[in-house]
Amino acid sequence: MRKIILSILGILLIIGGYFGATAIVANKKSFKPRAQKVVKTVFTEVVENGTVPIVVPANGNLIAKNRVELYAEVQGVFRKGSQLFKTGERYNKGETIIRIDAAEYGASVQSAKSNLFNELTSIMPDLRLDYPEFFPKWQAYISGFDMTKPTPQLPEMTSEKEKFFISGRGILTSYYNVKNLEQRLSKYRISAPFSGVLTETLVTEGTLVRSGQKLGEFINTDVYELEVAVSKTFSDLLKVGEAVQLSAMDDSKTYTGKVARINGRVDQASQTIKAFIEVKDSRLREGMYLEANLDAKEEMDAIEIDRNLLLEGDKIFVVRDTILDLIDVKPVYFTDKTVVLKDVPNGISIMSKPLLGAYTGMAVKVYQEKAPNTQG
Repeated sequence: MRKIILSILGILLIIGGYFGATAIVANKKSFKPRAQKVVKTVFTEVVENGTVPIVVPANGNLIAKNRVELYAEVQGVFRKGSQLFKTGERYNKGETIIRIDAAEYGASVQSAKSNLFNELTSIMPDLRLDYPEFFPKWQAYISGFDMTKPTPQLPEMTSEKEKFFISGRGILTSYYNVKNLEQRLSKYRISAPFSGVLTETLVTEGTLVRSGQKLGEFINTDVYELEVAVSKTFSDLLKVGEAVQLSAMDDSKTYTGKVARINGRVDQASQTIKAFIEVKDSRLREGMYLEANLDAKEEMDAIEIDRNLLLEGDKIFVVRDTILDLIDVKPVYFTDKTVVLKDVPNGISIMSKPLLGAYTGMAVKVYQEKAPNTQG
């Protein structure tokens, strides 16, 4: 009997627990979180079309405008001069850079000059007797003939009789032979054509120099040129004499140059034209890498914006009553960071900074800069 009662009580407890749990589940309310609408903030600016200067960037390495490659035209031993033939040595205009031993060749020149002098003196008696009117000037020429100095120019011959007489005695042949030897003798000494510095030396004192051998390189450090490649689009806009701003790689130093020359041929591979910018500055050195900003032209009724704001190549976002919209624009010039646009209506608000995830019809909030607090 006792077991039956316990069984009945257990069944009743199970049934009661079931109905109780069902009632609790039926009475439970579900709470769903309310989704909050997020409105992103955008930065805008009002369009004011104006004149935008088109600045063409270019770069290149400086080269000296005046440079001379030194070559030997004669053979001989390189003799030591007043300065060592080393890179970095400075020479003034007319100063001897290279001197090649010319003792042997100089002796042959003196021998030829002596023969010319002997021939001149041998004709003087006949000249005095046959053509006394020409005698004084030739006598003066012989009196001024100095074996240690370059041979002076022959007196001017004013008549055919005088020319025939002088030429028939072989004077002209001997004279031009001496002048030819003197001209070659001058090649044993190479002087500075301008004040500058040696940038390359390939021989040392005491070595045998051969004809045609390159000896070094000499440059003028006062004036440099920067060779840059400019797109053919702007070739007709560049003008000789225009000022150009140059800057070094680290942008710590700036220089002012001017367009000196513009090549008339377009490079077929790159479709660019070479322009040469002349610049003078004591801080410059050959081989320096400089960047140039060439003022090509001015674009009227245009604006310049961040290149990242341009979409699909010809569209930008505008804000119309807190809603984003796209408009078509006309890009006219690109730089690495900005783009110049035309056909943008005046007074319209455009995005001034890119917005991640922006789309047409998106609701936005325009950023309003807080006014500074002026209360004391």
